[in-house]
Amino acid sequence: MKQKETAIGAVENPGRRNAIKTAAAGAVAASFPFIWTPSRAATKRIVVRDDGGIYTKAYTEVFFKPFREKTGIEVVGVQATAEPTAQIKSMVDAGAYTWDMAKVSQPAILLLTSGGKEYLERHGLESDPVIAKIPKQYMSPFGVGHNVYTTVLAYRTDAFKGRKAPNSWADMWNVKDFPGRRALRKYPFDTIEEALMADGVQPGKVYPCDIDRALNSLGKIAKNVDVWWTTGAQVEQMLTSGEVDMVATWASRAQSAMANGAPVGIVWNQNIWGCDSWAILKGTPNAAACREFIKFASDPKRQAALTNFFPAGMTQPEGFNYVKPEIARNSPTFPENMKSGVQIDAQYWLQNQSAALERFNRWVLG
Repeated sequence: MKQKETAIGAVENPGRRNAIKTAAAGAVAASFPFIWTPSRAATKRIVVRDDGGIYTKAYTEVFFKPFREKTGIEVVGVQATAEPTAQIKSMVDAGAYTWDMAKVSQPAILLLTSGGKEYLERHGLESDPVIAKIPKQYMSPFGVGHNVYTTVLAYRTDAFKGRKAPNSWADMWNVKDFPGRRALRKYPFDTIEEALMADGVQPGKVYPCDIDRALNSLGKIAKNVDVWWTTGAQVEQMLTSGEVDMVATWASRAQSAMANGAPVGIVWNQNIWGCDSWAILKGTPNAAACREFIKFASDPKRQAALTNFFPAGMTQPEGFNYVKPEIARNSPTFPENMKSGVQIDAQYWLQNQSAALERFNRWVLG
C-alpha cells in the first residue's frame, strides 16, 4: 500500500507502490549494470536500490554525495521494480550482488525474513544514539525506518468551490451529498481498508479485515466509480487534468500534482500508512559500509533536508525541528496527520494477500 507509495500494495514511488511482486530471477543480472566484484569492494562503493525519479535526485544531493565526501565511500542509487523481493532472493542465493542494500517496505522485509531463510542482514544498529531515536513502529531487526508513505483521499478544490469538500472515506462513498467523478485503485491493498472505514469501521479496528464486509461496501459505490486506476502516474494525470474530482491515492501523487499547479486538496483523516526501510542484503561483502551509510542517512537534519525536494515522511521526530511549519504539515508523519491514520498491518497482508487478491479479482469480474 505505498505512499511510497506504496504499502504492501502501495508503493510504486514516489510512492507509495505496488503489491509485493515476484519477478523472473533470470532477468536480474540483465536488468541492472552494477554487479559486485572484488574490485568494486576495493573501490569502496555500495549500490542502493531506491525508487528512482525525484527520490534518486533527492538522495543523491542529501545522502549519497555528502556521504562520499565524509567517508570516501561512493553510493550508487539504482531504480528497480517496487518491492523487489524476487531480485533480492536471486542475488543472495547466487552470491552475486547487483545491490548491497535496498529501500523496501515492512511487508517486503517480512517476506524476505520468514519461511526459514533470511535474505537480509540483521543490522544491529538499535543502540546507535541516532537510530535509537527512531520510534519502534518504524524499526525491525532487518530494517531501519527511513520514509513513511501513505494513501489519502485527494480532491480537486475547484470541484468543491462553494460547497463542502469530502473529509472521510464515508464522504467518498456518499454520492448524494458529495457528487462528482470518483476513482479508486484496482487492487485490494488500501482499497479494502478504505471500504471498511467507509462502512463505519473505526481506524483502530480495521484489522483483521472483514473481506465480506469490504466487498459489500465496494458494491455500494462501484457503479459510481468512474475510473479504476492502476498506476500512480495515471492518478497524477487525472488530478492535473481534472478528469476526476475525488481519488484514493498515494499522497506523493497528489502532492506532485499540487506542485505542478493543480488545485488539489488532501484529506489526512483516515490515511493508511506504511514504512520504507533501509535493508542490507544478506552476505554482501559491503555490509559494514552499508551500516555506516544507514547511520549517516538517519540523522534528523538530513531527513529534514529531503523536504527541499518532496514532503518526506520523516521517521525521526526531531526532523520537524528543522522544517518550516507549512512544509511540515504536508508530511505523512506530521503528528496531526498521524492521529487518525491506520498503520498497514504487514503481517496480516503477508498471510492474506493471495486470498484477498483472488476474491477482489473475482468481485471485479463479477
